Amino acid sequence: MTALGNQSDGPSATSRPLNICLLGYRSHPHCGGQGVYLHYLSKALTDAGHKVDVISGQPYPELDPRVRLIKMPGLNLYEQPNPTRALKFKHLLSWADFYEWFGKLTGGFVEPYTFGRRVARYLRKHGQNYDVVHDNQSLCYGLLDIEKSGLPVVATIHHPITRDRQLALDAAPDWFYRLLVRRWHSFLGMQIRVSRKLKHIVTVSSQSFDDIVTQFGVLPHQLKLIYNGIDTQLFRPQADVRQNPMRIMTTASADQPLKGLRYLLQAMASLRARYPQLELLVVGKLKEGGATEQLLRELDLESSVRFVSGISNEEMARYYASASVVVCPSLYEGFGLPAAEAMACGVPVVSSDGGALPEVVGDAGLVVPAGDSDALARAIEQLLQDPELHASLSKAGRHRIEEHFSWQVAAGHLVAFYRRVIGQAVQQAAAFPVSPSTQPHAVSVESSSSRADRTDYAGTDTQADPSANNRGAAA
Repeated sequence: MTALGNQSDGPSATSRPLNICLLGYRSHPHCGGQGVYLHYLSKALTDAGHKVDVISGQPYPELDPRVRLIKMPGLNLYEQPNPTRALKFKHLLSWADFYEWFGKLTGGFVEPYTFGRRVARYLRKHGQNYDVVHDNQSLCYGLLDIEKSGLPVVATIHHPITRDRQLALDAAPDWFYRLLVRRWHSFLGMQIRVSRKLKHIVTVSSQSFDDIVTQFGVLPHQLKLIYNGIDTQLFRPQADVRQNPMRIMTTASADQPLKGLRYLLQAMASLRARYPQLELLVVGKLKEGGATEQLLRELDLESSVRFVSGISNEEMARYYASASVVVCPSLYEGFGLPAAEAMACGVPVVSSDGGALPEVVGDAGLVVPAGDSDALARAIEQLLQDPELHASLSKAGRHRIEEHFSWQVAAGHLVAFYRRVIGQAVQQAAAFPVSPSTQPHAVSVESSSSRADRTDYAGTDTQADPSANNRGAAA
């Protein structure tokens, strides 16, 4: 029985505040855009008057004080200096613990699977406290168990990780590295199978919607498009921050081919002859001895490129404000959070056309072909040379974010979707009761259409209105 089933008296689920459980297997904002998503979504839902718990594995999220964090610890082997010795005798009594250890040692990424086992076990005892469970792209087998128990489940897929895997395979130097890439991405088999069986999936852009259908084999009626939001109070123009006219900024995990940092570095190298004072600030962690460090030496850019990592959202906003141009060179983005944040800060954006970036940037920035370093260089130079264009895009970007993207709007659309999902679950339980003791009380909730409508929760103009992205450290 869910919390919905305990509300036979008083306001129904069509109007009363909801009890919402958000799931994240790895949720610290320094680990990627998924942690940012959980932070802001949980805050916006709480601001709207709902009760929100976040169940998370390590590293744990940074949450609003009103949001309760339920820690679901695993072995956290990526933080262990010696993962081989992390297994203790007590872990042998837990299949999840043993499998997490074995998976790490054999090159696999099994945290989503083991997190799902732990969460399903927890919700078997405490699921009655919630009206709906919302997963943040773990897409684990445990979700199917939770849904089967009668709890309404919603899952967010930011974009299918098959894209990441293919780009990593394309960049692999040899067969052995390709083998390692395939082994690490072996969790994709689970994610594909689970996403095909889940009843309700949210995605964050039209590009991701199409890719989930084609690459995961999900049916369109399972999907709803609800765009991400931006904290426009935090990410805003800051008059007290001096803008460096020769500073370019980007957010990129240094050795992830998906982020396209290579092409921006090549563009920087071609611009330096004409703009010797040009500098690049990368919010990301440089891997010692990695491909990016080698490329910096080859292009003689070591003195012109600076990396920062592990920074707060407040520091991130000030870095944006200090830059003259923010560049998003990604080969693919499921949404494009750095582009939206920079636009909210009133900083002109040069973006690739990778994935959903054009949906976010629209006509409020310069969009160039993904993987084209010459096009990036031309667009950057255009902004460096044209103060009027720079000023107009600064204003247009901020206006676009204020008008079309906010967490308040995103949370409102999600709550409307939650209520429809809850209504379907209640109607199904009424039609197929398990027993009188576990049947939820029926409430009047409008059921959702069987046809996917991309404009239900995304505004009225899907052309104009549509990172994981990180705060420095690779996930």
